[in-house]
Amino acid sequence: MPARTRRSTPRTLAALAAAVVLSLTSASVSTASPQTAATAASTAERLSGTLADGATWIADVPENWNGTLIVFSHGFGARAAQNAPREAVRLRLLEEGYALTGSSYDVSETLWGLESAERDQVATIAAVTEKIGEPTRTLAMGQSMGGLVNAQLARSGAGGIDGALGLCGLVAGANDLHGYQLDAEYTIARLLLPDTPVKLVDFASEAEGATTGQQLTDAVVAAQKTPEGRARIALAAAYLNLPAWAPGKDRPAAGDWEEQQAQQYDWFAQGILSRVEGARYHVEKALGGNNSGNKGIDYARLLSTSQHAPLVKALYREAGLDLRADLENLTANAKIKADPSAVATGERTSSAGQGLAVPLLDIHTTADDLVPVEQENRFADRVRASGDGPLLRQAYVERQGHCTFTTAETVSALHALESRLDTGRWGASATPGALQTAALALGLDGAAYVPYHPAELTIGRRL
Repeated sequence: MPARTRRSTPRTLAALAAAVVLSLTSASVSTASPQTAATAASTAERLSGTLADGATWIADVPENWNGTLIVFSHGFGARAAQNAPREAVRLRLLEEGYALTGSSYDVSETLWGLESAERDQVATIAAVTEKIGEPTRTLAMGQSMGGLVNAQLARSGAGGIDGALGLCGLVAGANDLHGYQLDAEYTIARLLLPDTPVKLVDFASEAEGATTGQQLTDAVVAAQKTPEGRARIALAAAYLNLPAWAPGKDRPAAGDWEEQQAQQYDWFAQGILSRVEGARYHVEKALGGNNSGNKGIDYARLLSTSQHAPLVKALYREAGLDLRADLENLTANAKIKADPSAVATGERTSSAGQGLAVPLLDIHTTADDLVPVEQENRFADRVRASGDGPLLRQAYVERQGHCTFTTAETVSALHALESRLDTGRWGASATPGALQTAALALGLDGAAYVPYHPAELTIGRRL
């Protein structure tokens, strides 16, 4: 493919040209075959570069570019630039004519790249625009940790962002994340390993965090064998905001306490604690210290805020355990203090929800183990408090797992965001019924949008 020359036409002319292209292609995008998508990808121009801080970026520009540039923010753990949440989505969006870009962020020191992520995404937009010309519209999309980056871009509107789509975003921010995770980890350590020293914060390496994760996981596996252990696992799961619906299983019936606990245990047995403890090291390193503590937490009051409190109480009754005694034990021995400077850095670099500059549509699975769907409630409260509630819409997919969206669910959500930008109002486009209908009409891989309202995030007030 010949090199693409920089465009010099004014934005208004580019907008008209893109509108013509979009109108010619929109009628056919929902029926194209996988072969068509692969062909669109193979003919797209691949661009790449390196930013001033060493972060790299990539971009794919299809021959039938519709004038819209999407900047994608990847999740935790990735070291290379990505421009789509997964390959099937990338192919579909290229087929529909979108140009796609994204950076690696500066992850040379820590995988928690929030210090540089927004800056690097904005610089990537500028670098790509330099090569392909000014887009008629720029959209942000982000997944998991990248959903937090995406919310920050929606807050600032930096880089000329017109609107944003968040996928399973960690939108409650780093401080809340480590707060409720610590409550669960501390509960396991205190109640299941009372005579074993367990390091919960201030990790010196990822390996040290992984060791703690394995200690806690082994304790949970051993405790699952007794009614007393299962009750205490349920208590920790409540503080972790852990779903009672695991992959590969039918959703337990309301009041089926045994099955609900068994499915929460499945999440633990699959290694969630090792994953979050290893990640804690990277976050602490990025923030300059431990950003979470439990001193001052009333664990009885905290449990009363959890949607899983009835499950915990039922299992404690069945096991003949004194729930009040365990909660008093947790409260009396909660002495971990956060580093104030780390908390402040977390608030500055790794938070969102203080306002929105552009429309944002967040979608989330209803049973997400790594980024609980309850984070969306926490985030929405903050956006409403800022006065920008009308710019936010949230929609939910009835499925287990983290970021387990179909291609159809992702693409239909993007189209709903574009409808908001085209019309100036959300209307019915982002409702569960409209998203479900639009996703199924794409004829791709199915959809499961449902009416849903998350419970409040279970997190304690800290001193």
